[in-house]
Amino acid sequence: YFLDKSDKYDSRDVERLQQDDKWVENYLIWRQDVVDDTLKMIDESFQWRKEYTVNDLSESVLPKWLFEIGALFLHGYDKEGYKLFWFKVKHHTRDPKQQLDKKKLVAFWLEHYAKRDHGKPLTVVFDMAETGISHIDLDFVRFIVNCFTDYYPNFLTKIVIFEMPWIMNAAFKIVKGWLGPDAISMLKFTNKNDVQEYISGEYLPPHMGGTDSFKYSYPPLVDDDFQTPLCENGPITSEDEHESKEEIDGDTKEVGEMNEAQNLNQKKMNSIEQISKSEETEKTEVKPKNAKKALTTFKGPLLHISPAEELYFGSKETGEKKCLIVLTNVTKNVVAFKVRTTAPEKYRVKPSNSSCEPGTSLDIIVSLHGGFAASLQDRFLIMAAEMDQSSGAGVPELTQFWKEVPRTKVMEHRLRCHVVESSKPSSLTLKDNAFNIPAKTNEDLHIQLTHLLQINKRLEEQMNRCLWFQQLSVVLSLLSVTVAAFCFYLAYAQRS
Repeated sequence: YFLDKSDKYDSRDVERLQQDDKWVENYLIWRQDVVDDTLKMIDESFQWRKEYTVNDLSESVLPKWLFEIGALFLHGYDKEGYKLFWFKVKHHTRDPKQQLDKKKLVAFWLEHYAKRDHGKPLTVVFDMAETGISHIDLDFVRFIVNCFTDYYPNFLTKIVIFEMPWIMNAAFKIVKGWLGPDAISMLKFTNKNDVQEYISGEYLPPHMGGTDSFKYSYPPLVDDDFQTPLCENGPITSEDEHESKEEIDGDTKEVGEMNEAQNLNQKKMNSIEQISKSEETEKTEVKPKNAKKALTTFKGPLLHISPAEELYFGSKETGEKKCLIVLTNVTKNVVAFKVRTTAPEKYRVKPSNSSCEPGTSLDIIVSLHGGFAASLQDRFLIMAAEMDQSSGAGVPELTQFWKEVPRTKVMEHRLRCHVVESSKPSSLTLKDNAFNIPAKTNEDLHIQLTHLLQINKRLEEQMNRCLWFQQLSVVLSLLSVTVAAFCFYLAYAQRS
């Protein structure tokens, strides 16, 4: 394929295919490990990617009004922790002149998410409230379907269709004809009464029976709404508050030193010593000796981050409340980092806004506040950027650095939360001061099951071949015996 059609592909896609095993594996899984079908899909998707200049799509090359109407955007998560890709059908109208730009907008969002979250699957939501015949555009719908069935492998978990008008039943019968059996099983027709079987109320707007107060607006580009960096004792609301809090802490420290000089409130000093000792004990408890060896690693340009994809917490029953993130600076400069989350009210992070020296590793402790439990919808964002050697690494210098650093120089990596239900979870939790192998996710089990089914199919084919050869051997043996007997008979008759 490459030799014959190299001019039809983007060289960046070819290079990625040769280096990214996960991408190749997704193509194979989506085509059930049939190599010829997989090659055909890669060929078609690569030609499509070049035709639509997918690698070069950005906000600047698409009309601004496409983003402003809010027909397509990413926001929230379903109950399995998959990102929601929203299609507000009432904002779409048929217009052949705008069709190409609208299709490129779909490709932009899919590529934006694929690069950001490394191709993690999506759940598509068709919000068809307040729609009618004027909003039916089968060509556009077919393009969306093709994106998931032909161009983005293993990228779709399900399609949630909310309140489809009865007048569109005939149109969706046509759409089902474009989908294969596997994709048809992903269709979930819902209304206000049952949509929460798939999406919890916190990520549903009020007209769908939810409590999500999110209102789409542009700019900026809709993201995961990660909150500002967490402080070591819990959430803060803004960078300015972080600075003011430091000033208050400084004033408090000065007052404490004055009180100490006057030998006042000796009991308070004793309690402070006890607290500091308990914190030191906590730090020693959450740093097991061989923790780093058990972690999977994301290898970024500035930092290597372990674990690579998921933080493993225990459920309320198991009680594991802490996880460890290991950052390794692979540059020759100091790297500043900070941590954000989609659920700042739940988590405490130590340290949450600091720096890492060249060639060194640093442990970040992520712990749940009392009474809270981790959720599959929770996400963490680690941001990192190189600092000049002349820059300081104190809190004021870091605050100023993050205000001035260009967005293009910031490395971002996202981590999901995984909740372990078993009493002895195979997780990356820190309760017992040891790390075990991470529990299998549904996606991993699906992959393994697919491989097992393929292996079983191959074994059956081999057994059938063996039986066929065995039967053929028996027939040939009988034929040989018959021929030999006939030859002996002829020889005996001639002698007689």
